[in-house]
Amino acid sequence: MTVSAELLARIAALPCFADPQNIEALGGGITNVNLTVEDQGRKFVVRLGDDILEHGVMRWNELSIARAAAQAGVSPAVYHSEQGVMVLDFVDAAPMSAEDLHDPALLVEVTKMIRAMHNDVEAQVTGPVLSFHVFHILRSYAAFLDANGSSHGSLLQELMSQADQLQRAVGKIDLVLGHNDLLPANILRGADRLWLIDWEYGGFNTPLFDLGGLATNAGLEPEAEALMLRSYFDADPDADLMHRYGAMKCASLLRETMWSMVSEITSALDFDYASYSKENLSNYRQAYATQFPARGQS
Repeated sequence: MTVSAELLARIAALPCFADPQNIEALGGGITNVNLTVEDQGRKFVVRLGDDILEHGVMRWNELSIARAAAQAGVSPAVYHSEQGVMVLDFVDAAPMSAEDLHDPALLVEVTKMIRAMHNDVEAQVTGPVLSFHVFHILRSYAAFLDANGSSHGSLLQELMSQADQLQRAVGKIDLVLGHNDLLPANILRGADRLWLIDWEYGGFNTPLFDLGGLATNAGLEPEAEALMLRSYFDADPDADLMHRYGAMKCASLLRETMWSMVSEITSALDFDYASYSKENLSNYRQAYATQFPARGQS
């Protein structure tokens, strides 16, 4: 992405910078514009993005949790914020790939970081914070898609019937402060530590959502999923946990699918949401058929 004159002017006008230099686009992210900036011998990441109401993204919530995550030592410090802008310290670390998480030792390290994050960030956050109840989100997405004449409208009745089934299978949940968008690229690996970034979907949720999301985004095999669950819960997962986890993993995939379907209608970013919807729908159907083999073709 080329940094436009408009973006350069916007960065130059931020009061936190004295002489911003070497402004460059930063890859990753399909709901924000991200750039790196150098100023007076320091390097920063600038995230540009407004509220996204159809996705429940509220920047005040992201900012609150990002600050708590920095206090907990999980995320880079927030240097400056204003409407539509968040400036963070740049950390010398590389985003992970799905293949990285196929290394058992690294998967265990990441899982333990997630467990610590669930406890430590919640201990730091104060004031209003959103929840991230995936089944409410799915119902909201379905209503939005129906009201806006989505090309996927014929699928909604089937998908929402399956969502109800998944919610019953998950059952009662424990609440933690979750990240809720555990793409491998949101986990940064430095020389001697891990970082977690991008809290726009952060909020109270079950830990099973983060674990299921990590597994699907990294394409983990069943043996690796068992290792992840064992590392998180300090015990071998029993049949009940595996059933609830499997249902939440399906819900995570369905949420990503419907998120993309909505984004096909609303997003102005240069990204092929239609292909992303198709890919995620295929992954969801495969996971659902595995979870409920007698109904997977319904």
